[in-house]
Amino acid sequence: MTRHETLPLSPQELERYARHIVLPEIGGPGQQKLKRARVLVVGAGGLGAPMLEYLAAAGVGTLGIVDDDVVSLSNLQRQVIHDTDAVGLTKTESAARAIARINPNVAVEIHATRLTAANAADLVRKYEFVADGSDNFDTRYAVADACAAEKRPLVTAAVGRFDGSLTVLMPFETRPDGRPWPSYRDLFPEPPPAGLVPSCAEAGVLGALTGVIGTLQALEVIKLITGIGEPLVGRLLLYDALAARFDTIKYGGKG
Repeated sequence: MTRHETLPLSPQELERYARHIVLPEIGGPGQQKLKRARVLVVGAGGLGAPMLEYLAAAGVGTLGIVDDDVVSLSNLQRQVIHDTDAVGLTKTESAARAIARINPNVAVEIHATRLTAANAADLVRKYEFVADGSDNFDTRYAVADACAAEKRPLVTAAVGRFDGSLTVLMPFETRPDGRPWPSYRDLFPEPPPAGLVPSCAEAGVLGALTGVIGTLQALEVIKLITGIGEPLVGRLLLYDALAARFDTIKYGGKG
């Protein structure tokens, strides 16, 4: 099937997605784009949980999930796709079960493995769009490098205790002046020294914060799929939860 082929929406789907379809910017054609889209979500944790829920609810046709972890009780304060009964299950299996309950029209492809520099390209090239909800720099760099090489748009985000950041990476595309859009390594040339940035297990994280940032990631993915709005390419969105303030900065030179 090519990207331009139409996938008819069933009467049940027309009702399910009615609030999308009445939006002139999306309509039936936009909903069909969502239905035939293939999106890889890296991590089924704090950021991946709201992403997967909202992408499934939006009608994304195929969701790939990469995660090698199992659900623990301490995850449930923020990883809302999992519930108490899922403790001990792999996060991919738990997320797939939740997605089936949210929207049975969505196909789920499970990759119960850790994404590394060695397997990133093979995983990424199977999908059209990638969203990174991982919690470590090794994975973030591996995903970003693979997406740049395979020419896949990447929505990447990170959270701290009470703050988060989000951007869209398309370094294989050019700006109006002919220069390429910046890459992840333009934004972060090298990872910080080991131990400098504490993990959420060490520093803590406000659970609802991951919902805010993960939902914004889902929104950027939907914008990319449907072609609406202005994605955060070359711009970094910063959110300070304690001050309830959003800021956006440009990076990688003038856009």
